[in-house]
Amino acid sequence: MTDRVFIAGPAAWNHLVELDRLPDPVPHMQFALGDWETMGGTSAGKALGLAGLGRPVTLHTLLGDDAEGRRVRGALTGAGVDLIAGDGVTTERHLNLMTRAGGRVSLYLATPQPVDDAPSPDAMAAMSDAAALVLDLAPLSVGLLPAARATGLPIWTDIHDYDGETEFHRPFIEAADVIFMNADRIGDDPFPFMEPCIERGASLVVCTLGAEGAVAVDERMRRHHVAAEPVEVLDTNGAGDAFMAGVLDATLAGSPLPDALRAGARHAASVLMTRHLHPSLDALLP
Repeated sequence: MTDRVFIAGPAAWNHLVELDRLPDPVPHMQFALGDWETMGGTSAGKALGLAGLGRPVTLHTLLGDDAEGRRVRGALTGAGVDLIAGDGVTTERHLNLMTRAGGRVSLYLATPQPVDDAPSPDAMAAMSDAAALVLDLAPLSVGLLPAARATGLPIWTDIHDYDGETEFHRPFIEAADVIFMNADRIGDDPFPFMEPCIERGASLVVCTLGAEGAVAVDERMRRHHVAAEPVEVLDTNGAGDAFMAGVLDATLAGSPLPDALRAGARHAASVLMTRHLHPSLDALLP
């Protein structure tokens, strides 16, 4: 049986700007603490995390034939990720305003669009030969949902800062066996959203809480909590993706949920100490 994970979703090239606080919505001048360019994208972060843990992983994403796309391709393949890159005409690019406390404003500078609406045959084949499927929020992944469900394989998704209402997230929530999210927009208590997901058929829902760790609800409606690992934070970008990658890898290895959550927390801590999506990029990107 394969131990490979298939992931579909965004990979991007980002310009990150570190600030002491996020800008107020009024005209003003503010000095940056630093800035740098690196790879971004939630699916790229998960793929890098799994590859760094020794888990075979295939990432299906859209890239352009441009300088940014070549940088993303080189970094992913250099880190050991098997890449299925569809033609997106342009590569996704963001300008991210960040604080070390975890605040972020992402400005989308370019968004890829698939040239062909039909699912990639290579992606379809890779999905059928996987241990688990990760479908992240993206139009590319929406088109793969029916085929993913037909495989009968466990589907994991990451709905990020879901507000409980946005319709684009709904097909992912309905299709997923495992749902990851954060509490940024769901309110002070995420359980009123998490527990109905279990009632509707999900086997696990996990909500990350930044420095407070994460909470989870399992298929028996039991609540779990894991503390964040103490670490000196350099950059929070990609920590949530690393957490999910750590939990997924440990789950596929047979770890019980409490141990898998701790594995996720440890892996997230390793990403907090680098300015890239994963420490493996330290040697690949300037």
